[in-house]
Amino acid sequence: MQSHIIFGAGLIGCFLGGRLTSLGRDTKLVCRPLIHKKLSNGLKLTDYLDNTVYAKNLDFLALEDLNKKDEHKFCDFLWVTVKCTGVDQASEDIYPLVGRDTIILCCQNGLGSDQVMKQKYPQNTVLRVMVPFNVAEIKPGHLHRGSEGALTIEVTYKTENIIENLVKQLNTSLMPVTQTKEMKELLWAKLQLNLGNSVNALANIPVKAMLQQRNYRLVIAALMRELLSVTRALDIQLPKVTAVPGKYLPFVLSLPDFLFNLVANKMMAIDPTVRTSMWWDLSQGKKTEIDYLNGAIVNVGKEMNIACPANNNIIRLIKTFENSEIKNQGIPSSKLLATISNSTDK
Repeated sequence: MQSHIIFGAGLIGCFLGGRLTSLGRDTKLVCRPLIHKKLSNGLKLTDYLDNTVYAKNLDFLALEDLNKKDEHKFCDFLWVTVKCTGVDQASEDIYPLVGRDTIILCCQNGLGSDQVMKQKYPQNTVLRVMVPFNVAEIKPGHLHRGSEGALTIEVTYKTENIIENLVKQLNTSLMPVTQTKEMKELLWAKLQLNLGNSVNALANIPVKAMLQQRNYRLVIAALMRELLSVTRALDIQLPKVTAVPGKYLPFVLSLPDFLFNLVANKMMAIDPTVRTSMWWDLSQGKKTEIDYLNGAIVNVGKEMNIACPANNNIIRLIKTFENSEIKNQGIPSSKLLATISNSTDK
């Protein structure tokens, strides 16, 4: 049986590890003692479609025990589920787990973090993974997938059969899994959706409540328009990853509330408790992934001589809270919109 190791036992990593375990896959989670203790009785996995699965007898590896290479620790699939900000350190820490034939799966938001792994492990296959859904911790030992979308694994000519078989093994209604040969385009499309992360972190309310306020939607729309300008300049055709094609999302988000509620019912099919990963980071005083999300747009925009003032302003606001001891109380929608009003089409 093929073996899996999850490196980065956060919400996504634990949900993935729990699902693999419940499917009978040989799976180990690399985590710290606090996480090990929290999950000692197993995991309950649920989703917004009312699926429920239990994962008992989870298998763990302690991070401090990974101090030397040992062929018994090698795995077939190494899922790196740390955030972008942790990839550099992770590339060092996973060394004892990487055998000659280990496939490294990078599950980060944003763009470019897989390059760290490719440089560190040039002899190994490194593939990108797009995780579109949110996972929330309802209580210790209970993780909940609160939004739609299929976990998508990059496939190359050399890995086509391997990944196709892996997808067949893992694809279920609780955690849909698929594959793509067009991961670059897909990650840009995912990045467009991730532009709501920073707004959610600054709003300090659940995603569904945020989307119900037009001014917050107008902010997201402004960020998206800048991304679309960049992708057009790069001649990237964004694949459809939501019910509404990406090029129309700014228009839909800008609609008055009553029209938005009529046309965006699928967009609002979100668990009312869901918040974004950037909200979690900001609320816990951690460094966010802003440089890999909005920052990626700004950096490519500079290369293409495309101004991205809305994204620049959002980055500045996020970094202000990152570098401050003042707790984020939430920026009202009208105030946040005013901050980027010069780049927002009301």
